[in-house]
Amino acid sequence: MLAKSFLLMQFAAMYELELTRKAQKFYENADASLVRRLNQCFDQLRQDPYSLSNVKAMKGNYEGCFRYRVGDYRVIYRIDEISSDGHSDEMREVVIVLLIAHRREVYHDR
Repeated sequence: MLAKSFLLMQFAAMYELELTRKAQKFYENADASLVRRLNQCFDQLRQDPYSLSNVKAMKGNYEGCFRYRVGDYRVIYRIDEISSDGHSDEMREVVIVLLIAHRREVYHDR
C-alpha cells in the first residue's frame, strides 16, 4: 500500500515553467505549427525535465543547462529551486526556458 501511494505522489508532482522575455518573444512570434510542438515540449518539461529522450545536458557556455530538441529548434532551459513565498523553507522546482531558437543560432557564443 505504501508503494502505491508513493507512486501516486511522484506523478502528482509537476514542475512550474517560466519563459524569459527573449523566449516569450520567440514563442509569441512562432507559427502555429511550431507553437503546437513547443506546447507539447512544455507539457513534457513540466512532468519530467531530466530524462526525456530528446533532452541533453549542455556543455560550454550553457553548462548546467539542458536542451530539448523540437525539430530544427532548440529549447534551452535550466532547473532552479525557488522559495515559494520568499520567506519560508518550502521550495518549488521551476523549469526556466532561457532561449528558443533555430539550432544554428543556439550553439554560437551567447
